[in-house]
Amino acid sequence: MATTDPNLRTSTSINELTTALHHPNSQNSNPCFLWRLYLEHYPPGFLRKVVAEVIATYLLVFVTCGSAALSASDEQRVSKLGASVAGGLIVTAMIYAVGHISGAHMNPAVTLAFAAVRHFPWKQVPLYAAAQLTGAIGAAFTLRELLYPIKHLGTTTPSGTEIQALVMEIVVTFSMMFITSAVATDTKAIGELAGIAVGSAVCITSILAGPVSGGSMNPARTLGPAIASADYKGIWVYAGWTSIRHTTGDMVL
Repeated sequence: MATTDPNLRTSTSINELTTALHHPNSQNSNPCFLWRLYLEHYPPGFLRKVVAEVIATYLLVFVTCGSAALSASDEQRVSKLGASVAGGLIVTAMIYAVGHISGAHMNPAVTLAFAAVRHFPWKQVPLYAAAQLTGAIGAAFTLRELLYPIKHLGTTTPSGTEIQALVMEIVVTFSMMFITSAVATDTKAIGELAGIAVGSAVCITSILAGPVSGGSMNPARTLGPAIASADYKGIWVYAGWTSIRHTTGDMVL
């Protein structure tokens, strides 16, 4: 009986997709062909997961950055404590709302960390990350219109030195991911409590880290407001290192 090498099959399909993108007049460039490639390499219902990540990340950034922006402009409207609590509550709400659909990552670094420890397929990482960034950027630009003339839309920037902010982000991100892994991926833990545990972790760490680094723990949450506010001060603190911190927190368990 003849068998097909899955690696050869994947390589062939990727080459076909590349040809379609670079040669738009070719026979394989029509939308039906691209859709067939998508169906071949992604499971049924995956598009629903991607949409869930867009919506969840949008609402996460909308609430978190919106409350932070209002707090920074006038603490009589939203206190700093209130902004931190709002961030934790929206995380909890989204985990219960879409956790059963997409896992409610809402964070490219979380997706990368889960993939690194084999809790998530690598081939799904790019679309998940794209969905999360799309939701974050969309929410940030929505806030720019709604909160005008506020210019800084919940951006996370170091209040002291960038090294202080980096160390703070390392500690709080590790803590948050450690808790997430313990309740969401460990079969001995009670998964139903994941929303409360992770939301509480985000709230607590935000209260501590907010005055030092902004308490991002999420590249999408940082990048969206940074683009909408055109404020990129110290953005390296929150970008690449976050994935390493998340992965470390996940690997401990």
